[in-house]
Order: sequence, then structure tokens, then C-alpha cells
Amino acid sequence: MLRVLLVDDEPFIVQGLQVLIDWEKEGYEIVKTAANGMEAFEYLQENVVDLIIADIKMPVMNGLELLERIRTKNISEAYFIILSGYGDFAYAQQAIRYDCYDYILKPVIQTELVKILRKLSLLNKGSKKIKQTNQELEKAYFARNMISLIFGKYDEKNLSYIKNYMRLSDGVSYVHIEIDYMGLSEEQTDEEKRNMQRKLYATCLHFLKEDESHCIFDVSSHEKSYDIGFVYCDYMAKERNISKQAYLEHFLQFLQKDLKVSVVMFVGKTVSDVSKISKSYATACILRSFQAFRLKKHLYFYEEEVQVTNKGIVLCKQSLDELLLSVEKNEKYKIIESVEKLYAEMNRMEFTKETIDLNINYLLFQLVHLAAKQDDDINQEEVIRYISENAFEGGSMRGGKTHLTKFACDYASYLEQLRKNVSRGILFEIDREIKENYASNLTLRELSKKYYINSAYLGQLFRKKYGQSFKDYLNNYRIEQAAVQLLGTDDKIYQIAKEVGYHDLDYFVNRFILIKGCTPSKYRKGIKE
Repeated sequence: MLRVLLVDDEPFIVQGLQVLIDWEKEGYEIVKTAANGMEAFEYLQENVVDLIIADIKMPVMNGLELLERIRTKNISEAYFIILSGYGDFAYAQQAIRYDCYDYILKPVIQTELVKILRKLSLLNKGSKKIKQTNQELEKAYFARNMISLIFGKYDEKNLSYIKNYMRLSDGVSYVHIEIDYMGLSEEQTDEEKRNMQRKLYATCLHFLKEDESHCIFDVSSHEKSYDIGFVYCDYMAKERNISKQAYLEHFLQFLQKDLKVSVVMFVGKTVSDVSKISKSYATACILRSFQAFRLKKHLYFYEEEVQVTNKGIVLCKQSLDELLLSVEKNEKYKIIESVEKLYAEMNRMEFTKETIDLNINYLLFQLVHLAAKQDDDINQEEVIRYISENAFEGGSMRGGKTHLTKFACDYASYLEQLRKNVSRGILFEIDREIKENYASNLTLRELSKKYYINSAYLGQLFRKKYGQSFKDYLNNYRIEQAAVQLLGTDDKIYQIAKEVGYHDLDYFVNRFILIKGCTPSKYRKGIKE
């Protein structure tokens, strides 16, 4: 309902306007009546209305003075209608100068007023739609600039926009937030995960309120990651007189209570300012990747997880190096023996959690190094993603001997494929699959099974050749096909979205904005014009 303020010094005129038409039926409600412009002005300083109908001649402050004051002082953007018993056009000119919507002579005719109200109602709906579209475009543009900073691919223009757009301070950390799907009883479909991701994002915004710009939807380009990015700044905790840990614990509890599901946060290394956020992002990704080898928690801090003290922590270097050698040679029986030996040594020495973490960290970082040895151009982030994907498979106990044995054997096969360089002809076939079946639910994992190649390695080959991930390449191709249909057909936008492989219209529109810089409807209209 549009909120209406009636202003007139003659009570019978106000009463007459109230009963002249069925305001509720027309979509309006009268929230206040005032006897003069000053009374109305004081009300407007504390309250918001959508329409003001005011007499031109009143004591204390007349209608034109009220209009001039609320416009020049930016008190209200409400539509304004002047009522007058004078037919002098000069009044109308003065009213128009201050953005008066209409000028009606007394006595007010019912049909004339209803006609104006209906026009205003339509105009208001159009304005809201334009405002909503502009907000969506601004959000998409902000996300674009923020992701440039997060990935470390930015210039001064990106940085300047971010600093002007959001409130910042020293002590910045990137926080990766996601639903703990491992904790759910049933396996979720991709569509269910996307819906849960949207609810998670909305709940994050609800908690952050005025700091909602610090929350970014879908930062990771990885097709199986349904994440929310959060840029934490120290002022958030300081203003509440609590610690950073207490603030994030409160944030986490709020999310879990509202969503009624388990949520996990990975807090990256603290950096001095937002220009260095990519370093914090990288450490948050490492935390997430190595999560399977740690005691399960809901809140991980990089500084805590990588902390090494001098309290007698021992590195089982010989056992670890033997395991690494057996992985590099892809000798499965040796891998099993080496894992047995490593755990026997750690049990014999009664290692603490910190000591076990140190040994596992050493192993995982050396495994990343092994992959780099096979190919100088290999993307280490993709290797970390591979570790993350495979760490969650199989249902083995987290950090246990069985889990590590399976993971090490799988990684040995992965290295074997890196050495063989099986890419010849595969990428051509994958590209053909995309062009022929782009509207289907294509995933890197399914294609890797079809062509007998490791999914992480296939992702690396794809990025090396095309300069982007499989997911981005597929999305770009789908959007290009959608653009062709927008210009060549009169199909509805939701129909085109389905035809190119998107069953979530909002997701399609957001992707279109990111790639084309405008909404599908604006693109269709603009190009045709």
C-alpha cells in the first residue's frame, strides 16, 4: 500500500478527501492528516510517505513552501499533488519547478483524482522495478571488483571502487563460509545445494545488516563449491567490544540457528588491508582443502591450524619421505607399508594433535610440490582443489590411517596421469561435447569418467588451454547462446534460460549480468534499438 499524507487547514476538505474514494481499493492508505505545512514538515522528518496531497493556501506554511522545503532539504521524495482554488498558472509553474507531480483545482472531482492515483500507482511500480534493476547491476559490478581483489587480479580502478563502496579498516581476513554437506543425512542434488547456498547468503546479509557489502555470493569458480565469501575487518569486533573469535562464533551460531543446518567457516590469515585480501583467500582455501585431515570443527582459523610451537614437536621426516617416494613411483603396496610405518611411529611417540597436524601438513605440501615437478605450468590451486575433493570421498574416518592410505593411492594415480600427458585429443572431444550438449547438466567429473581421465587433471588442462575453468567456459558458452536467442526469437527470458541449461532464473540473470554487463531484457532491447 502507498502511504498518503493529506495537508489542508480546512477540516471538512480533509474529511471529504478521505471519503471521496475507496483508498484501500486503489492501493493507498492515509497515514496522517496535517492542518498546515509546518505540521506536515515535522512529520516528514521522522516518517516516510509515498504521496503528499497539500492545499496551496494555508497558515504558518503553505503548500508551495512545504514542497520547496522538503525538496531543497532532501526530506522526502514522495509524489506531490497541489490543491488550489486558484486557476493562476504561475502557481503551477512554481510547483513544477520543485518536482510537483500534478496540480488540481478545487472542488476535487472524484474521477479526476482516481485517474491520477492510478497513474501514480503504475509509475511507482515502474520506478521500483528500475530501482531494483539498478541495485542488482550495482551489486554485480561490486562483486566483479571484489572478486578481482580476492583473486589478486586487480588494478587501481578496482581497488579505488572497493574502498569507496564499502567500509574498511586494518586487520582484514577472508572468511570462506559454506554448508557442511558432510553433516547432512542425505546426499544433496546440485539444485538443492544452490537453494541452500542462496538461503545461507540471505541469512549472512541479515546478520551483517549495514555491513552486508562485505558478503559476496559464489566467490569460488569451482563447479562443486557452493560458497559465500565474507571480508572481515577488525572494526566489526571492536565496535561490539569483543574479540575477533567471539564475533565469528556469534556469526556462526546465528547462521546455524536460523538455517537449522551445520555451517563451516574457514578464516584466512589476517592481512593489513583489503588490497592484500588475495593472500588471506589463498590460506582460507588451504584450510578448506586440508580439513579432512583435522579434528572436525565448525570454525577454523589459519593462524591456529598452522601454528607450530617449540614444545617438543617432532617431524617423522624419514617415514614421510618414504611415503612420498612410494606415491611418486605409484607403488601401491609400498604406500600401504609406508602409511602403516608412519602411524606406528606417531603412536609409539604418543604424538599430540599439534604434532600430527604438523606431520600431515608437511606431507600435503610436499604432495603439491610433487605435482609441480611433473609439469612446470601446473596450477597449484587446482592441485589443492584435487586434494580437497578426494579428501572427502570414500567415507573413511577423518585423518585416519585408512583414509590416508586411500588418498595416497589415488594421488599416486593422479601423478601418473600428469606424467603421461593424456591431453591429446581429449580437449577437442570435451569442446565438442560442450557445443552439442551445453544445455545438459555437464560436469567435469562426469566427462572425466567418460574419457577415462582424472577430473582435477582435466580441469588443469582445460584452464591451461582456454585460460579459464571448465565451469566458466561452459557458462560463457551458454550465455552466448542465450544472447543469440534473445536477438533471434521472441521467446520469454525464462524459456531461453531453460533452453540453454539454466533452471534457476535468478542465477541465469546474475550470470548474464556478470558476462554481458546488463540484464537479458536490457540486452535484447538495447541491441535491437
